[in-house]
Amino acid sequence: MTIEPKIHRGRRSRLAAGFTLIEILVVIVVIAILATLVAPNVFQNVGTAKATTAKTQIEMLGSALDAYRLDTGAYPTTQQGLEAMQQLPTIDPPANWRGPYLRKAVPLDPWGRAYLFVSPGQVNPTGFDLFSYGADGALGGDGENADVVSWQ
Repeated sequence: MTIEPKIHRGRRSRLAAGFTLIEILVVIVVIAILATLVAPNVFQNVGTAKATTAKTQIEMLGSALDAYRLDTGAYPTTQQGLEAMQQLPTIDPPANWRGPYLRKAVPLDPWGRAYLFVSPGQVNPTGFDLFSYGADGALGGDGENADVVSWQ
C-alpha cells in the first residue's frame, strides 16, 4: 500500500494556471525599459561600422589594383573601370592580363552604390583615386556622410 501525499487543491490550481496578467505586464515593461537603454548604443555604431567596411573594401580593391599593375604594367583606365580586375577589358585589353584579380565581383559600397574609380587619379596622378561618397552619396560631409577615400 502506497501513501500518496495530499496536495492542496488551491496550490495545485495556482501552479497549473501559469503567469498572471500582472506578471506578464511587469516583464513587458522591464523589456521595454532595457530596449530603450540599449538600442541607442547599438544603433549609433552602425554608421561607423559601414565607414570601416568601406575603408576595408577600398584597401582590398587597392591591393587587387596593385596586382593588376604588376602584371600589366599599368592600372586600369577609368574607362576600363574596376571590372577590369574581374574580366579582361574590352577597351584596350592589356597583353599580360592574368586575372581575375578578385575572387568575387566588385562589391558595392556599404550604402549600395558603386565605388568611384579614376585612373590616373586627380589626387594621385601616378596611381588611382578610389572612393565612396558615404551615406548621403554627395561630395564632402561629416560623420556617416563623410567621403571614404583611398588616399587617406
